[in-house]
Amino acid sequence: MMNVDNIKGIIVPILTPIDQEENIDEAKLRFMVDHVIEDGVHGILAFGSNGEFYAFDDNELQHAFEIIIEQVKGRVPVYYGIGAIRTKHAIRQAKMAETLGADGISILQPMFLRPNFDELYNHFKAVSEAVPNTAVLLYNNPGRAGYNISADLVEKLGRDVDNIVGIKDSSGDFTLLSELVRRTRDFDFKVMAGKDTLVFPGLCIGTVGSVCSTANMFGPLVTSIYNKYMEGDLAGALEAQFTLDPVRLAQDKATFPVATKDMANLMGLEVGECVKPVQSSKGQVMETLKKSMVEARFINN
Repeated sequence: MMNVDNIKGIIVPILTPIDQEENIDEAKLRFMVDHVIEDGVHGILAFGSNGEFYAFDDNELQHAFEIIIEQVKGRVPVYYGIGAIRTKHAIRQAKMAETLGADGISILQPMFLRPNFDELYNHFKAVSEAVPNTAVLLYNNPGRAGYNISADLVEKLGRDVDNIVGIKDSSGDFTLLSELVRRTRDFDFKVMAGKDTLVFPGLCIGTVGSVCSTANMFGPLVTSIYNKYMEGDLAGALEAQFTLDPVRLAQDKATFPVATKDMANLMGLEVGECVKPVQSSKGQVMETLKKSMVEARFINN
């Protein structure tokens, strides 16, 4: 039986720093790994949505993952995000991640298409069964993929496939999140909120933690929501959540996913631009990002 007890807390979908030629910046990536671990995250997800997985080819993805694994040195669990549309391609990535020592993989529902229940079931099952000794988290991101993974499908996969052990739900739909917890609570299945505004509410209904892009920049605050909750300081956890919320909501005005890198750069982390065609925020959008960070006392005016 694989040990899934360490799937909990705040997992950061780590930013992928690039240089001016849009090559992955190895030194900066190593810096970011140390930075988020020092800030207290409980795990690292390579190539989540904010890691710009869609922008890199397989060789770049593999090279960056090798760097991350090497730099982490076992300090926290490391997960590999798969966003491939084609099942065969997703299987190839899963096997690569397993070979390199991933503690788990996360599989996004295929973008662009809108597969039916059976097609999705077969996709997730095939990828998971290709790496039977590796923990698999489903990844529901309807905002980017264009449709939800249903609670029915999640429950069936969780019961049928041994190594599908949890889900990251980025729908922002609190009813769906609570249904995922309710329907899987009779077996060991880890539900994580994928919206940074739902860390505290999620814990209240039985999630094991959250995947938070804001932990790239504001790790001590984001992890404090989880840590205070687990210590029984509910008022402190809620207050930390309320400090984070306006900063996270300010990001919604920007083109996805540039706001995370914009805020990281405002914090002095120097992670570079996003991969084109998207570009750093300008004008009023950038002013909104800055204002929210000043009000939360992350930067000075």
